[in-house]
Amino acid sequence: MLDTFEAHRTMLTGVAYRMLGRVADAEDIVQEAWLRWSAADRGEVREPRAFLVRITTRLAIDRLRHVQSRREAYVGPWLPEPIATAYGDASTTVPDTAERAVLADSVSFAVLVVLESLSPLERAVFVLREAFGFPYAEIGTALDRTEAAVRQLAGRARRHVEERKPRYDVDPAQQRDLTERFLAAATHGDLAGLLELLAPDVRLVSDSGGKAKAPLRVMWSADKVGRFLAAVAQESLVGLDFLFAEVNGAPALVVLADGRPDSVVAVGVADGRIADIYLVRNPDKLTGLDR
Repeated sequence: MLDTFEAHRTMLTGVAYRMLGRVADAEDIVQEAWLRWSAADRGEVREPRAFLVRITTRLAIDRLRHVQSRREAYVGPWLPEPIATAYGDASTTVPDTAERAVLADSVSFAVLVVLESLSPLERAVFVLREAFGFPYAEIGTALDRTEAAVRQLAGRARRHVEERKPRYDVDPAQQRDLTERFLAAATHGDLAGLLELLAPDVRLVSDSGGKAKAPLRVMWSADKVGRFLAAVAQESLVGLDFLFAEVNGAPALVVLADGRPDSVVAVGVADGRIADIYLVRNPDKLTGLDR
């Protein structure tokens, strides 16, 4: 019983995280799925994976409906909780290059932010279909919907995501290089260096939840973002350490204070320049990286 559940735990956590954008919420969902699995009549469970995915997805939909009301009162912009990723977290084996690209994209900041604008059902269908490749019929069983209805939901969700998702360059080496150059310019307060790296209409989105110092509105334009970062460098970077890690499927900068995560900075690159900067400073969202 436990071995069967553990064989699917990573996938279930991946589904729940993509549905909710928070590790703690995802872990709560998976724990509840375990309790229901352990209490289930084994004789009535023909397909353990399908049973577990159905439970996890329905629990995640219920939780998402609950947390959406809390997010309406969230202080400042909302971003998903950063997670360290190695191979996309959907399997215990290393996916091939194409599969890894799909998995990495499905946990990216840009995609998870867009998923916030879907209905819970649309989000569930998108996650199960696009990130994990579940057949439409199996998704329909999990959600108590016909296959035709699931196909309609999937098409609508896919179009919505494609229309709103930023178009980024996907070369990890280029992204890492730009992130390193960005770090060097930002930590030295080099405004001219920053302006060379930033797209004219660059956007900075910072999530502090009102619990750390950060802009409470989205900041636009290279001049405003560059001047803000240069000012931060002069005021508050003393004594901090920096390391690079794969976060949400892409190279990112983790800022450490006294050895513990203080901030995560991820960038979206388009046409060879930084188009978006995602800054997570809410301490409640950094505990997972600390672990």
